[in-house]
Amino acid sequence: MKCVVDTNILFSFFKKDSLTRKFLLSSNNFISSSLALTELKKYSPLIISKFNISEKEFLIELNRLKRYVKFFPSPFYKEYLKSALIISPDKEDADFLALCIKMQFPLWSNDKDLKKQDKVTILSTEDLVNVLF
Repeated sequence: MKCVVDTNILFSFFKKDSLTRKFLLSSNNFISSSLALTELKKYSPLIISKFNISEKEFLIELNRLKRYVKFFPSPFYKEYLKSALIISPDKEDADFLALCIKMQFPLWSNDKDLKKQDKVTILSTEDLVNVLF
């Protein structure tokens, strides 16, 4: 199943034994906004601390993540940003929703507020487990 992945899901990739990590490493069907990469780098000190990894390990794993998730820059989906901003409960999620609208993929996110809109299908990790297994 192809889907867009939001930043919070990608945070969990850095936890070595997470289900999220296993999913992301098992397929090349995941895409995201390049905004997620910017956010991961911005919050790298938090990720390093939370998952007890070194800065070097963070960079190695970030490069690994880039091999499994294809990241698209905002010009790729910019024509859908206005629509996404209208339906998004949080403007920070608009890029991910715009990418979903363009690609016609669901969004993998555990953000319950995103399920309040009805333009994009939102799949939590639990939903994804149920769909795949």
